[in-house]
Amino acid sequence: MLMVNKIPQQVLDVLEKIENAGFEACAVGGCVRDLLSKNDPKDWDCATNATPQQIVEIFPDSFYENDFGTVGVKVEPFIENKLLRAEREHDVIEVTTYRIESAYSDRRRPDEVKFAKTLSEDLSRRDFTMNAIAIKVKGQRSKVKNKNEEKFEIVDLFGGQNDIESKVIRAVGNANERFNEDALRIMRAIRFHSQLNFEIEEETFKALQKNAALISHVANERIKDEFIKIILSDNPADGVDVMQKIGVLKIVIPELENGVGIAQNKHHIYTIYQHCLMSLRHCPSEKLEVRLAALFHDIAKPQTKRGEGLNATFYNHDHVGARIVERMLKRMKFSNDIIDKVVLLVDNHMFYYNPEEVGESSVRKLIRKVGLANVKDLIDLRIADRLGSGTPKAKPYKLRHLEYIIEKVSKDAVSVKMLKINGSDLMQDLKLAPGPKIGAILDVLLAEVIKDAGKNNQKYLLDRAIELEGEDLQKLREMAKEKIEEKKEEDDKEIKGKHWVQ
Repeated sequence: MLMVNKIPQQVLDVLEKIENAGFEACAVGGCVRDLLSKNDPKDWDCATNATPQQIVEIFPDSFYENDFGTVGVKVEPFIENKLLRAEREHDVIEVTTYRIESAYSDRRRPDEVKFAKTLSEDLSRRDFTMNAIAIKVKGQRSKVKNKNEEKFEIVDLFGGQNDIESKVIRAVGNANERFNEDALRIMRAIRFHSQLNFEIEEETFKALQKNAALISHVANERIKDEFIKIILSDNPADGVDVMQKIGVLKIVIPELENGVGIAQNKHHIYTIYQHCLMSLRHCPSEKLEVRLAALFHDIAKPQTKRGEGLNATFYNHDHVGARIVERMLKRMKFSNDIIDKVVLLVDNHMFYYNPEEVGESSVRKLIRKVGLANVKDLIDLRIADRLGSGTPKAKPYKLRHLEYIIEKVSKDAVSVKMLKINGSDLMQDLKLAPGPKIGAILDVLLAEVIKDAGKNNQKYLLDRAIELEGEDLQKLREMAKEKIEEKKEEDDKEIKGKHWVQ
């Protein structure tokens, strides 16, 4: 019961206010599941036998903008930090009237929403046992001296607590009926498997397989939202594999299903589909775009495969794959920003780099092509690709050397623009005539500032320029070159050490 005592004061206040108005009220659903799993709930949902209109009367500042009996009740922000709390006007607790839902003709939404009179009716229409648990606060809270003395009643009609303890996903009542009511529950089951690391109970799994085709009735936007949660979970590859095993993948992402059972060549020990899955599993990045690229980077290999056995080839699968991924993500209703980034990574994942063959100019071309901000993600994709091929070493010498060269060539170009003085200052203060000597003096000053940024102030630079004005042009050029080359050598040594290269 210790975790139950962690219910925020804002939630308890909402429950009490509803009960004081003469109605039942309880916390229900995912927030209760998270509490009982010893996790901190991200959202709070309450259920009551009060109608939406009655809830609005109890909370005049609330809002009711849907057809599902859910009223948004504004409360003080849940954040503990006062500074962060001050940045948010309020948080919202969703309070929903007990419901029993009618038939789902389109397998996506109930034909009509009927309000129920009892909590048991409401819990019986929920998806999984772990989400069909409610918590009531017993007695008058106003008479309780402190929160630790409050008594709670857990309402668990379907064995949800045991399933949470056993880490099992089980449908409430008849699994086939639950998935027929709302086909999105198929994706939700897979998502919970990935997020919570819970196993899907046998009968529920069979019902998922039996009803997988119903997912075609669900809007792409809703499927995408669940799919994103799977990809960003701690076990994304497991989630995608369950999609394949129950028959959802061939409906939602047939392009990925095409790689099932397709062998590769001497460089790979896995089939195309297995390799994509393993690349996602080993992806070092938590970014959605990089994980999607890891899963989809070889999606065109089935179409581009030529020959069989150890010497099969997949020429241009990167470029063909980029076009396939673009069409696929558009169909799935991803945003343009995400599509552009994933396409860029897939299109360039075969970049070639060998320290003995590729010079700094080629690396500069790569940076110009993909953008410096995307290089780290491209390297993470290469690491995922390597580990997904069964290669034990994630970052070989070649990749470390590439990182070293990237950092080296991406340093700000040596430029006098960073100085606190310019040529006009020299001509005005030193009365120098326009000519190459001004540039040579600025180069020497720049070399000194690169070495010691503290010297980059107008007084020092003008005083130093007066000293340098007596040197001849050739001497000034030699001084600048020597100092800049010395600094470059120091930086290069530091960067090499950082990336463990010679």
